[in-house]
Amino acid sequence: MHLSDLPVLAPAYVGGVQLGAHAARRHLPEPGSHHDFLRSCSTNVDQLEAGRWETLLTSALVVEEPMPLPYALLLLAVLGYAEYAYGAWWTAGVFLLGHTSATVLVYGGLRATGADAATRSAVDVGTSYGFNAVLGALTAAVPRGPLRLAARAGLLALGARPLLNKDRPTFTDVGHFAALALGMGAGSVLVGGRRAG
Repeated sequence: MHLSDLPVLAPAYVGGVQLGAHAARRHLPEPGSHHDFLRSCSTNVDQLEAGRWETLLTSALVVEEPMPLPYALLLLAVLGYAEYAYGAWWTAGVFLLGHTSATVLVYGGLRATGADAATRSAVDVGTSYGFNAVLGALTAAVPRGPLRLAARAGLLALGARPLLNKDRPTFTDVGHFAALALGMGAGSVLVGGRRAG
């Protein structure tokens, strides 16, 4: 393996999001200014109904707080492996597909169920939808058969657990599960296509 084979996009993304979170906390100290910034980047119902579709991208570039180190390292490992194995464009495409598709599904669900004002304007930013999509897509790299089935079933069970263990799951719980399932579908097409090609 050469240095040129090492992932570049994944560390730049994770590091940029982490540094951005620290910078936002430091340079937006006034009460409400940090929250206003997060809300302006957020993909909540009010934003999307107002036609602010650019938030489908901005919401993936910001987090409410700096990510805990274990999560940041796990995110880096998953995105970095995907970039190493399948390339930066593949990884970015799956990440954005999962992030945007899960967000739009959640948005449609919240509109259909008549979400309350607090939910409609909630801050909804972060890396987790894209992370779940890439993780789900990587299961297609597991050899076909019982091992892949077990990997997918295990991940789907983990994703479904918050939906089953609460009186009322949050919209982010639904989004995480949707992104995971979408990633598995995308991985079957994209990884299978690469092997066939």
